[in-house]
Amino acid sequence: MGSGAGEWGWAERRRVLFPFLLSLFCPALSEQIRYRIPEEMSKGSVVGNLAKDLGLSVHELPTRKLRVSSEKPYFAVSSESGELLVSSRLDREQICGKKPVCALEFEAVAENPLNFYHVNVEIEDVNDHTPKFTQTAFELQISESAQPGTRFILDVAEDADIGANSLQNYKLSPSPSFSLITKEKQDGSKYPELVLEKPLDREQQSYHRLVLNAVDGGDPTLSGTTELRIQITDANDNPPVFNQNVYRVTLRENVPPGTPVLQVSATDQDEGVNSEITYSFHRPGQVFDLNSSTGEITTLRTLDFEETKKYSIVVEGRDGGGLVAQCTVEIDIQDENDNSPEVTVHALLEMIPENAVPETLIALIKIHDQDSGENGEVNCRLEGVVPFQIISSSKNSYKLVTDGDLDREQTPEYNVTITATDRGKPPLSSRTGITLHIADVNDNTPVFHQASYMVHVAENNPPGASIAQVSASDPDLGPNGHISYSILASDLEPGALSSYVSVSAQSGVVFAQRAFDHEQLRAFELTLQARDQGSPPLSANVSLRVLVDDRNDNAPRVLYPALGPDGSALFDTVPRAAQPGYLVTKVVAVDADSGHNAWLSYHVLQASEPGLFSLGLRTGEVRTARTLGERDATRQRLLVAVRDGGQPSLSATATLHLVFADSLQEALPDLTDRREPSDPQTELQFYLVLALALISMLFLLAVILAIALRLRRSSSPAPWNCFQPGFCSKSGPVVPPNYSEGTLPYSYNLCVAQTGKTEFNFLKCNEQLNSGQEIVCGDSSGTLFPLCSSSEPTSHPETLTPVSFVSVFSFLPSTQFSIFT
Repeated sequence: MGSGAGEWGWAERRRVLFPFLLSLFCPALSEQIRYRIPEEMSKGSVVGNLAKDLGLSVHELPTRKLRVSSEKPYFAVSSESGELLVSSRLDREQICGKKPVCALEFEAVAENPLNFYHVNVEIEDVNDHTPKFTQTAFELQISESAQPGTRFILDVAEDADIGANSLQNYKLSPSPSFSLITKEKQDGSKYPELVLEKPLDREQQSYHRLVLNAVDGGDPTLSGTTELRIQITDANDNPPVFNQNVYRVTLRENVPPGTPVLQVSATDQDEGVNSEITYSFHRPGQVFDLNSSTGEITTLRTLDFEETKKYSIVVEGRDGGGLVAQCTVEIDIQDENDNSPEVTVHALLEMIPENAVPETLIALIKIHDQDSGENGEVNCRLEGVVPFQIISSSKNSYKLVTDGDLDREQTPEYNVTITATDRGKPPLSSRTGITLHIADVNDNTPVFHQASYMVHVAENNPPGASIAQVSASDPDLGPNGHISYSILASDLEPGALSSYVSVSAQSGVVFAQRAFDHEQLRAFELTLQARDQGSPPLSANVSLRVLVDDRNDNAPRVLYPALGPDGSALFDTVPRAAQPGYLVTKVVAVDADSGHNAWLSYHVLQASEPGLFSLGLRTGEVRTARTLGERDATRQRLLVAVRDGGQPSLSATATLHLVFADSLQEALPDLTDRREPSDPQTELQFYLVLALALISMLFLLAVILAIALRLRRSSSPAPWNCFQPGFCSKSGPVVPPNYSEGTLPYSYNLCVAQTGKTEFNFLKCNEQLNSGQEIVCGDSSGTLFPLCSSSEPTSHPETLTPVSFVSVFSFLPSTQFSIFT
């Protein structure tokens, strides 16, 4: 932009003039005013309040002099109220004929200042025309040899109305021999065909009278009728046959009279008179002529495309025997291009703001071509590459609008050439040039470097971490190019948005305000805005999608088996006769994580009877691996671990209580008596304690027995006593301190061998001594020494140690005891 004082002054003047010019041309630049009224409205009827629709007040009407500019005065404007009134008869059929849309387009002119307004009044059709046949009755000859299914084209009715009000259907009076079908041509018009339903017999009935009815679709319905007179002729073996059922041809509208159109041809396999064919029009006309002998069709007069665009003619071929064949000739009239388009530009806007949005209206262009069809269809275009385009507004009306960004710094003005070309052959065209000036404003919006952003953030992120950055650029200078970023919208809760994310206004960096949890929030979307500091400011938006990735932070949770309402473990029963593969139960677990972190596998940690059950690795199904044996316990316990697929893996355990029983009543006693499963280690300890107790009892019984024997033989001669290791002596009974006579009924010899551990050997030596045998005692090393001898006296009596039975029992845990009798 320039910085000189002169340029600044011109810019200031433009700021003042531009709103004024815009206020003058805005009414003319707005969309055209449209009205819709039915035809045949009476003179003076109100079409609409034109002044109000144009934004003019009643007080302005005397000075603005609102009026209608049109070639034909169909409408007028009331000078007092500004209403658009009907000024002459509106006959839609007379104005537009068969056109599907009938619209009268004209310009409304207002002076002081001079403005043009485009007005379009659409005339709607009313059902004011009855379908009519050209004849009240017509003849039709049919041979009695005609086969069922033979069709005959009938006369058509004409209806000047269009759409639903036009002719819609044909009806035939009831007849057992004939029926009627309605068919449609390419142009949408309908025609009837008579169908022979059963064979005809001329001798029984030689003449038929039927009523053909044509009905339109109006409300109320209108109809027209004609009489169909059918004469049955005597049998003729072969009827004429046309080479084509439908002949189509195109003629230019400027062909002279007598120009050949086409030639129809029919053949008859009969001979003689029956093979001679005469051609005729099914319904005579005044435009074409038909040679009855050759079937050649020629023009009678000059054709006018604007009068009739298409002709549909039914031609009959009749042989000498009276048999008739029919064909249809469709003649399309082609328009000639002999008028060049005329271009008129209205409401030109000379100053165009640089920030004008696309399709901002600049000028209204009117095109007029007197030709019809393609010759009257005009294409309006701009020459060269310019940021403008022409859009069709209505028939023969175009709008010149902007088609892109304007930049006054690069191009302050544009010289635009408008070319209007029709579609005739050869085409005709005309050109008009205009100059467009560009006014400078803040016209560049920030542009993001990406159309959209997507980032992945792992859950459990640290709060305050940077998760993404968006960036935009603005080619403007100064404040117009300074961009600030903000969060415009989000699919999060409005109140919770600030607690999740924030964005740096200067750098566009997006920060996480909290640690995200994948199980609570898997994804969210933000709409970020980049806004410049211009006046007015311009902004652009972009979407940022944040995907929260899953981490393995949730252990599997076992849903089944679960604890009962009272806190006790539930159990499952298994039939005693269950075969291998029997589905006993299923461990059900879930994991709140996703993907591999939620892939669960099931493993057996501990089983009361290994090998009795199998566990599905992925399904968690517990099945019998073999049948229940006689030695297997009826109550089993499985400890199952559920692991996920995360790294590292997390797991949970579940305990299954399984009872082999055929019914619940059978399982309850076993559950009551043995609530806890037996532990193999515990059972082993129990058996060891039991064995030790039995050994202790046996030892006690042996001691009691020995004492009883000793007391019984207390009167025997001096027994041998051995208290010194390696020495034996004959002595009296060994008596513990404070012993009272009669406690021990038997006499025993005690040998103490000094070894690694103390051994007590109670020997009953009386019988051995009496027999003269030597008693020996062995120590722990296996060395034998004499225990009792009848020949050697006892030596070292001072080393004998009295031993009491109390001391014996005190050594019980680490002492071996042997009793010999």
